[in-house]
Amino acid sequence: MNRRSFLTTTAATATVAATGGFAFAPSIARAQTQAVKVAFVGTLSGPGAALGTHLRDGWLAGVTRLNNQLGGRAVETLVIDDELKPDVAVSKVRAALERDKVDFVVGVVFSNMLQAIVRPVTESNTFLITANAGPSTLAGKGCSPFLFSSAYQNDQPHATMGQAAQDLGYKRVFILVPNYQAGKDAVAGFRSRYKGEVVDEVYVPLSQLDFSTEVTKIAAAKPDAIFTFMPGALGVNLVRQYRQAGLANIPFLSTFTVDESTLPAQGESALDFYTAATWAPNFDNPHSRRFVQEFEAAYGYVPSNFAAHAYDAAHMLDAAIRRTKGDVADKAALRTALEAGDFPSVRGALRLGPNHFPIQDFWLCKVAKRADGKFQTETVRKVLSADADGYAASCKMG
Repeated sequence: MNRRSFLTTTAATATVAATGGFAFAPSIARAQTQAVKVAFVGTLSGPGAALGTHLRDGWLAGVTRLNNQLGGRAVETLVIDDELKPDVAVSKVRAALERDKVDFVVGVVFSNMLQAIVRPVTESNTFLITANAGPSTLAGKGCSPFLFSSAYQNDQPHATMGQAAQDLGYKRVFILVPNYQAGKDAVAGFRSRYKGEVVDEVYVPLSQLDFSTEVTKIAAAKPDAIFTFMPGALGVNLVRQYRQAGLANIPFLSTFTVDESTLPAQGESALDFYTAATWAPNFDNPHSRRFVQEFEAAYGYVPSNFAAHAYDAAHMLDAAIRRTKGDVADKAALRTALEAGDFPSVRGALRLGPNHFPIQDFWLCKVAKRADGKFQTETVRKVLSADADGYAASCKMG
């Protein structure tokens, strides 16, 4: 048995994902000579593994829905764990480009991983579809003809929540975020649309799990609402401690803090807490309903925005390759096809801006408990319509 055929097995995929290597996903059990080759890059081990898992499963669900084809051609997915280490990501992606000759690179949870791999990928004239990360540097002056997004630019969800706070009439807001660049960007995004008083702006270490001091400060400040961006374990602990402290009467506005990747751990503590998103599992359109039903049947959990955006990435590529009649070698034609943005999205209608990032609606969502006992986010109302990020004007492509 040769190396590649061995790595198409389910057991090999699970083993290599756990050890930080890469494997061909089971959805493409038989490599074919004319298969379109896609390298999926995600954080599949360590603290960010839950997000990477949602992203990977969303991509594979999309490929499965498309009968394991893109544009009518068989598809081969090479699953790469970036281990949340830039040097590891670059090394593995270079191998995928140079040795495995992949046609596309998709995925990427964290912005620092995208910033690490974007040059090796785009400088090789290979198309890179980010299904989550969207740093401002790559949406503006650092944009590329070979970089596309099926998700959003990073600032947009935070700005959405700032607008929601403004619309809801909250005059005094307490801000709580982790002390690193993404936390600072979250504050900037929120403040870009919120014009009320910020009663306090507190930054905590990324390693913090005890929020008793901050909870006490919030109780003393008596704000109209809080805004927080606390991803992963930080969000799990903050939500629990906030509820336990009896502060649920102070509206909890958040981004990337309560979603389907954290709700299994947060449970009842997150009920009625808010987030901002491009999509929620209760979206009432046929494409979205089918996605949620098939995803839950296949993977046993409720899909998040991470999964939805990766699912859309598969449909984005499928539509583009169909436009070129299966030709992935003609880069100019493929770029034009991708720019058309005429793929079916779980979000409904959207289009791509001049920087290749979506122009789309953003929603205020709330955590709810379903009849089957599972938790999910659900739409409350649309906050922004056909929103374009603020960096597109700085993007000058050849």
